[in-house]
Amino acid sequence: MSKKVAVILSGCGVYDGSEIHESSAVMVHLSRARVQYAIFAPDIDQMHVVDHVKGQPTEEKRNVLTESARIARGKISDLKDLKVSEYDALIIPGGFGVAKNLSTWAVQGKDCSVLKPIEETIKSFHASHKPIGLCCISPVLAAKLIPGCEVTVGCDTECEKWPHAGTAGAIKELGCKHINKQVNEVHVDTKNKLVTNCAFMSNSPLDQIYDGVGEMVKALLKLL
Repeated sequence: MSKKVAVILSGCGVYDGSEIHESSAVMVHLSRARVQYAIFAPDIDQMHVVDHVKGQPTEEKRNVLTESARIARGKISDLKDLKVSEYDALIIPGGFGVAKNLSTWAVQGKDCSVLKPIEETIKSFHASHKPIGLCCISPVLAAKLIPGCEVTVGCDTECEKWPHAGTAGAIKELGCKHINKQVNEVHVDTKNKLVTNCAFMSNSPLDQIYDGVGEMVKALLKLL
């Protein structure tokens, strides 16, 4: 029987939803491996809507599920309908939607709360010993919910290539282990079946981001 992977999105657009290139890369690499996948998102309002030209919040209101459907080409389900027993693995791409809509990391950092359905889903996959793939900022969800886990968000020393390196420090403050990795590398926490990649936490060319996400997908599928 073919393996099935659940993919959770958090909107559409790097500043207020799922990072579109990361999300697309996940789906392309799963498709290339001929692995079935289904896309989910919570039916909730976004924290806010950002004008991606100006980089500034607007007065608009948008729905996470409706916006995520843009990336999914309409083939998407409400997160509440995700049955963990029907899937072999979980992947959550990055983008600020993870830190704004799936959690409050954007405003509270390590003291954030995680959206209850997201928390329940991650903990259920983990308790079932099913692999979880997380890239860009989404590894912070594992750091918050899985005590002592190992993840990577890239490098822990800030520079032009690593503008978000402070995230690694917050992960360490949560009692988890951060592993420095390059954009084309992944870290596999074999104990917790977590596969993480930094993606756009690195200021790297798009093709390298795409390939790094592909390495995450490949490593995840090896755990099935």
